[in-house]
Amino acid sequence: MGFKRLSHSLTLHLVLLIAVSGVSVWSVAYIEWSVLPFALLSIGYLIFRIRKLYGLNAQKVAFMFDAINNNDYAFKYATDGYSEDDKLVLESMNRITQILFQAKAEAVQREKYYELIMNSVKTGIIVIDDKGNIYQSNTAALHLLGISIFTHVKQLVRIDEVLARTIENIQPGEKQQISFTHERGAVNLSLRVSEMQLRDKHVRIIALNEINDEMDEKEIESWIRLTRVLTHEIMNSVAPITSLSDTLLAMQEGMNEDVREGLEVIRTTGKGLISFVESYRKFTHIPTPQPTLFYLAPFFERIIRLACLHHPCPHIVFQKEIQPEDLILHADENLISQVLLNLLKNAIQAIGPTQQDAWIRLYAYCDEEEQVILEVSNNGPAIPPEEADHIFIPFFTTKEKGSGIGLSISRQIMRLSGGSLALKTGPSTPYTTFILTFPG
Repeated sequence: MGFKRLSHSLTLHLVLLIAVSGVSVWSVAYIEWSVLPFALLSIGYLIFRIRKLYGLNAQKVAFMFDAINNNDYAFKYATDGYSEDDKLVLESMNRITQILFQAKAEAVQREKYYELIMNSVKTGIIVIDDKGNIYQSNTAALHLLGISIFTHVKQLVRIDEVLARTIENIQPGEKQQISFTHERGAVNLSLRVSEMQLRDKHVRIIALNEINDEMDEKEIESWIRLTRVLTHEIMNSVAPITSLSDTLLAMQEGMNEDVREGLEVIRTTGKGLISFVESYRKFTHIPTPQPTLFYLAPFFERIIRLACLHHPCPHIVFQKEIQPEDLILHADENLISQVLLNLLKNAIQAIGPTQQDAWIRLYAYCDEEEQVILEVSNNGPAIPPEEADHIFIPFFTTKEKGSGIGLSISRQIMRLSGGSLALKTGPSTPYTTFILTFPG
């Protein structure tokens, strides 16, 4: 007998079983022994048939759950040709399958929604188990750590061993700060940890926040306050001396030559010191940026012409690359011109007048966060590591006649423009490269 025919006869078999059981009771009560064997055989046969039919229905349910367990929601039981009872059972199982499919689809949609939210925040998030396996990490975490794929904490050893140990061992409730260097440059992170039970696994959720901007901002504010105090005190002390020396030189016609020379030295030194101090005032009095939209292609052309005009360098090849070619920047063009001119001047001076095959490269592009990135590179002598950590500090210079404020002013301009200026470092960076990042 086929599966379909057996399936819709369960009710009939139950009715027959009740009827035959009644006959058996009657035969015993009225001592009709000739009927009893037939009744008992019928009862046994009907029980066997009912168990078989029940087993077939159980197989249907088991098949449904096996399919669900294998994420197969495409199957559907046919209901045509079955009894009303079997049809109701089959339709109910189909409905269960559809409800579970809809619940799974909603769960996947929610997971994508939460993942989108995680990837939209600037806080890095890492979910890690007790064995160092990474369950989840968002885009910000990968960006802060300087890696593209993160599956185990041991991967961080290639970046910084202390960083790997810190993330591996930090416990829930702890807060730590750590500094390390990768291809993007120096990174300062603040770490916060919480914990939860994920299925049968204990996991820690580590939040990473970059505090470079906060630290740089405080450092710049400190330098600005110091510079204002120093320039104020120096100007108050030197200006009267210079004025007095001018007055004495103008009053005495028949002055002793040695005295005259001494006064002229005082006046010249005083004016030179005033001019020197005035240059530092630029660091504390940068005008508020007035951003406009401008194309980078003609902007690069103009900057290169100006740099070559002020610092002739016929032996240097200037390279330009803009992706896309019509890339537009929203910033204060005049202030950004000062930044690029300063970087080009430094590059020309670093290369020197005798280096062969010298080049300077300007590269502009948009990153995945729609930030505009400008890179200024040159193949001159590399900046020593012991100097790289100090080049943005006001008054620090390695040049004989340098003032030490060019890069400080450039970084301050970028800060006021909502962006950043950094020196690209790392073993994969063989050339000196400064990166200007503008918000998207």
